[in-house]
Amino acid sequence: MASKTIIPTRMELTRLKGRLKTAVRGHKLLKDKRDELMRQFMESVKRNRALRKKVEEGLTEANKAFAAASAVMSPEMLRQALIYPKQSVELDMKLKNIMSVNVPIYEFKTKSSDEAEIYPYGFAQTSGELDDAISALSKVFKDMLDLAQAEKTTQLLAEEIEKTRRRVNALEYVMIPETQAYIKTISMKLEENDRSTKVRLMKVKDMVLADAHDFK
Repeated sequence: MASKTIIPTRMELTRLKGRLKTAVRGHKLLKDKRDELMRQFMESVKRNRALRKKVEEGLTEANKAFAAASAVMSPEMLRQALIYPKQSVELDMKLKNIMSVNVPIYEFKTKSSDEAEIYPYGFAQTSGELDDAISALSKVFKDMLDLAQAEKTTQLLAEEIEKTRRRVNALEYVMIPETQAYIKTISMKLEENDRSTKVRLMKVKDMVLADAHDFK
């Protein structure tokens, strides 16, 4: 038990009992929060793995298409074809609260809904392999944003789980046992004082009765 000056009064005992009740209730709530955070974390990890696999496959397909395009087009032609993009993208971020953790939600909007706008060049001077590469990158872009969102969510949940775990342990192994020990010490001291008071009262009573008997 940590060194602390204990005031053996009934007021202090009442205060400590209230503190213990609050600590026990807080301990239960934090454990419930930790368990729910762990459930959310595991779901986020599964989603993260699935998205990473999907993104890696999409990027592999895009890289193969770019390699094929590079084989049939000169570097200068590729650079000229891609130097001036036609489509623009706006990225918005909102926050979603998961057990007091604010995780990001990414949303993107394109200037035009026309799928042909992803190609920043005319088709006469370029190869079909380049079209395939651009199309593959366009398809994987949304998955990449989802992956970034899932990874950030996983990171934030892991940090909150660690904070909650430390608080649970502090209550379970430090605060609650110490408070229980203080309550026990004060209770024993008050009981000892009560017994001492009773003994003194009995002695006083005997002395009063003795004096009354002698007076008679």
